[in-house]
Amino acid sequence: MYELNYELQGIDLKSFYGVQNQFFNLIKSSFPTLKIIGRDNYIFAAGNTEALDVLKKKLDDIVSFISANNTIELKDVENILRLKDENERQLIFDTDILLKGVGGKIIKAKTTNLKKLVKASEKKDMVFAIGPAGTGKTYTSVALAVRALRDKEVKRIILTRPAVEAGESLGFLPGDLKEKLDPYLQPLYDALRDMLPFEKLEGYIERKVIEVAPLAFMRGRTLDDAFVILDEAQNTTRAQMKMFLTRMGMNAKFIITGDPSQVDLPPKQESGLREAMHILKDVKEIGFIHLTDEDVVRHPVVRKIIQAYNAEDQRHARNQ
Repeated sequence: MYELNYELQGIDLKSFYGVQNQFFNLIKSSFPTLKIIGRDNYIFAAGNTEALDVLKKKLDDIVSFISANNTIELKDVENILRLKDENERQLIFDTDILLKGVGGKIIKAKTTNLKKLVKASEKKDMVFAIGPAGTGKTYTSVALAVRALRDKEVKRIILTRPAVEAGESLGFLPGDLKEKLDPYLQPLYDALRDMLPFEKLEGYIERKVIEVAPLAFMRGRTLDDAFVILDEAQNTTRAQMKMFLTRMGMNAKFIITGDPSQVDLPPKQESGLREAMHILKDVKEIGFIHLTDEDVVRHPVVRKIIQAYNAEDQRHARNQ
C-alpha cells in the first residue's frame, strides 16, 4: 500500500471542502479503492499507486480552478472528477463569461457539454442542443443570443416554441391571442429577465428587437440578421421542423433545443426533432451537441429523477 500526502496551498479551505464537506465527500466517493482523510490543509490518502496518481491530478485541478476563480461550485467539482482528456480539461478551465445579467449575475456555461454548445455556436450557424430537462441548454442558448445582440453581431433575437395544445384548449383561456400563448413561452421570458433589465427588455420587445412568438408565427418569413432559438423542438411535427429550418436567412444563427424523451405530440405523430436528427446528421455545416443527466444544473435531485426514469424506460423496453 502506498501513501499520498497532499498540501492545499493558496486557497480558501472552505471553498475546497464545501458546505458540510460536500465537495470533499464527493472526491472521496469518486475513489472508492482509496482511504482518504482531510485534516485542515492536508489531504492524506492510501492505496494503489495508479489511483493515487489520478487523485493527485484531480486535486491539482481543483486547487487550480479555485485559484483562478476564487470559488468553485459542485458542478465544477463533478466536471473535474469526470474529465478524461486535455481537450475536456481546457473546456472546464475556460472561464469565459457569456455576459453579466441583472444585478451583476455572472452567466456562463456550467458544464463541459454546455461549453461545447457555446463553441459549436461560434463555429456553425445552426446547432442542435439535445438533452434532458434541467441541463441548461435553453438558458445557455438565450445567453448566446443576448450576447450576439449586445455585440451587434445580429440585429434581433427571435425565440420560439411550438404551442402543442394550440387547439381547443386555448380557446378557454382568457385574453387575446398573445395572452393565450404566453404561458407556453414563459421559460423564454424568464431567461431574458435574468439577462436584461426590465426597461431595456420591454423596449426591445416593443420595438421587435426581441420577439418571443409561437412557432406557427414563423411560417412564410425569412429570418435575416437574427439569432433564432427553437425551444422544445421535440414537440414539432415533420412539417413544422422543415418549415422552421428553411426560414434561415443571411447572417443568421439558429439553435434548436429539445428533449426527445419528452414528446407531447399525439401517440402516432412522429417528432420533427427526432426525424431531423436522423436526416441532417451528415450535414457538416450543422452541429449536434448531446447533453446527458450529468449536465443537469438544477437541483441535484433532478438528475436522480431523470436517471430513475431512464432506468424504468430501459426495463420496460427489455420486457417488451
